[in-house]
Amino acid sequence: MTEDDILAEFRAAEALLEGHFILSSGLHSARYLQCARVLMDPRRAARLAEALAAKIPEQIRRAIDLVVSPAMGGVIVGHEMGRALGVEAVFVERPTGTFELRRGFKLRPGQKVLLVEDVVTTGLSSREAIAAVAAAGGEVIAGAALVDRSAGAADLGVPFFPLIRLDVPAYPADGLPPELAAIPAEKPGSRKAA
Repeated sequence: MTEDDILAEFRAAEALLEGHFILSSGLHSARYLQCARVLMDPRRAARLAEALAAKIPEQIRRAIDLVVSPAMGGVIVGHEMGRALGVEAVFVERPTGTFELRRGFKLRPGQKVLLVEDVVTTGLSSREAIAAVAAAGGEVIAGAALVDRSAGAADLGVPFFPLIRLDVPAYPADGLPPELAAIPAEKPGSRKAA
């Protein structure tokens, strides 16, 4: 898939929103990608996951034993990546604020893991999920995401393979440009505003 093909998938799903949004990182942006909308069509989700899997070097793909994704946003894309790679997929959750495996999910010691997200903005959630995998005995050998919003700045501590990079400016609440500050903010993601 080309970048234009990928963006066409987001537009067709009405998943690329414009306005004033508070991202899960706490930063503010004039554009928001509602990945849940782009993933609600199983055929589209499969196409995007297959394209993302193709971006991962073959040597890494062959080494992956399991896909792990953070709930909620990463669950569907993680499942589809498991399908595309022919491995099982599980997810980590934050029942008390820290990612952990639940629902009977377990990792074998040294199990090679691909961490998959829908969108990476700062990389914080990914690093927290990677720490949870390590605490459970697994080894994250790479990360992947449908969208890298970090302008290439996110450091996951492992090789990172996004399907597409979108350089959309994001601002702290006290540093909003006037045109963004003039629009009421909404938080469309899965985490409650702080």
